Amino acid sequence: MALLLTCEHGGNDVPAEFAALFANADAVLASHRGWDPGALELAEWLAERLDAPLISATVTRLIIELNRTVRHPRLFSEFSCGLSSAARREVVARFHAPHIQRVRSTVESLLDGAEQVLHLGVHTFTPVLNGVQRNCDIGLLYDPRRTSERTFCSVWQRELQKADSTIRVRRNFPYRGCSDGLTTALRREFPADQYLGVELEVVSDLATGQRAGWPALRELLARTLQTAQENAGARADV
Repeated sequence: MALLLTCEHGGNDVPAEFAALFANADAVLASHRGWDPGALELAEWLAERLDAPLISATVTRLIIELNRTVRHPRLFSEFSCGLSSAARREVVARFHAPHIQRVRSTVESLLDGAEQVLHLGVHTFTPVLNGVQRNCDIGLLYDPRRTSERTFCSVWQRELQKADSTIRVRRNFPYRGCSDGLTTALRREFPADQYLGVELEVVSDLATGQRAGWPALRELLARTLQTAQENAGARADV
C-alpha cells in the first residue's frame, strides 16, 4: 500500500492582490478559520519519517477552500465571495484546480507501482468550537460505506489506543468523512480496492506543542500508521 500525504490548510498566506479583502482581519486569519495550525509541520514530518510524497498548500482557506468541491456553497468565504465571477474563476484556476490535479495525478502515478494508495489528508482542529469542548485528541475520517477505509481506520485506532490508552481517538469526529471534500471527490474517480481516502485530524493544541508529550505522540502516529498499513493493506472491497 503506497502512501500519499496532503495538507490543504497548511498556511494563512494572502497574496498581495487579495490584501484589500482582509483589511483589519488579522485575528481571523490567525485563527483556525484561516488555516490549520500545526498541520503542515506534522505533514512534513510524516512525509520525511515515512518517505512519502507530500502535496501541500499555504494560501488561506478564506480565499478558497481547497477541501471542498467547486460546487460547494462555501467554496469562498465571506471575504472572497464578493469577487466577480471572472475573479472567482481565476482563483479556482490558480489555487483549487492545480492542487486537485496534483493529488489526482500522484494517485494515478502511485497506482502504477502499487495495488492500493492510502491518501492521508493531514488537518488540525480547534479544541473548543462555539464554546463547546471537543472531547477528542485524534480523529480519523473515512467513508463508512467503503470497507477498505473502515477497516484501515479501525486498525489504526486500535493500534493507537493499544499503545497509549490515554489518547482519545474517535472515528468520523470532529467531522464526517463522507462530507463534501477532496477525498470524497476522489472516491468517485478511484475504486475502493485501489484508493483509500482518510483524513487525520489532530487537536491543534497538541499539534502546535502547547500540550506536553507531542513529540512522543507524533512518533506514535507514524509507527501505528505503518502498522495499520501492513495489517489492513491486503484487504479491499470486493
